[in-house]
Amino acid sequence: MAVRDCNGNELTEGDAVLVIKDLKVKGASLTLKRGTLFKNIHLTSSQEEIECREGKSTLVLKTCFVKKA
Repeated sequence: MAVRDCNGNELTEGDAVLVIKDLKVKGASLTLKRGTLFKNIHLTSSQEEIECREGKSTLVLKTCFVKKA
């Protein structure tokens, strides 16, 4: 059960990823801009989702919107 980014590269715990398009965050007035870098990601039980930190909050991103940095 490998977690893969939008290009098919395998993601592992602690990788850094880039957002490939502007994303609106549900429940917040925040927009993640294209090219935003997230370091030290965490894998979830789902193959299609990863967790990352933005400031003090934790975000869950779909892997189809990120690529390995």
